[in-house]
Amino acid sequence: MMQEVIGQNSTVSMHIDIRLKDGSIADSTRELKKPMNFQMGTEVFSDKLEAGLLGLKSGDKKKIMLFPNEAFGESHPANIYQIPKSQLAKMADSYEVGTIILFAQPNGAQMPGIVREIGETEVCIDFNHPLAGQVVLFDVEIMEVLS
Repeated sequence: MMQEVIGQNSTVSMHIDIRLKDGSIADSTRELKKPMNFQMGTEVFSDKLEAGLLGLKSGDKKKIMLFPNEAFGESHPANIYQIPKSQLAKMADSYEVGTIILFAQPNGAQMPGIVREIGETEVCIDFNHPLAGQVVLFDVEIMEVLS
C-alpha cells in the first residue's frame, strides 16, 4: 500500500514545535502530548509553511524557518496603546510587565494585550501577536496524512 503524501487539500496530523532564534520553544504540541490536526489550504498556517509540508508523509520530519512576514507578522506601533490605569480593572496595580490581559471588544470577542510598561498613571499594552516581529523555526513531525 502506497503511503499518502501531503497535498494541497490534505488533512494532516502533526507535532509542531515553534522555536525562536535563541532555540527556545515558544509553543509545542508535544508538551500537550497531542498532535495538531488541520486541513491544508484553510489558512491555519502561512502559504510558505504549507508549501514546506507538501509532499511529506507519515514519519517525516522537517524544519521550516519563517521570517516575520511569513509567520506572525511584523510588530506594528499602531497596535501599542497607552491606557490610563483608571480605565483598567482595579487590579491594574498588580499587573507586571509580561502579564496578558483580555480586553472585551464591541462584538463580545476577547482580545489579548501584553503589558509592556507600567507608568505612574498609564499602562503600555501591546496588541500585536506575541510572536510578531520574530523569525521562527517550525520543527514539524508528520504523524499521519488523514486524507
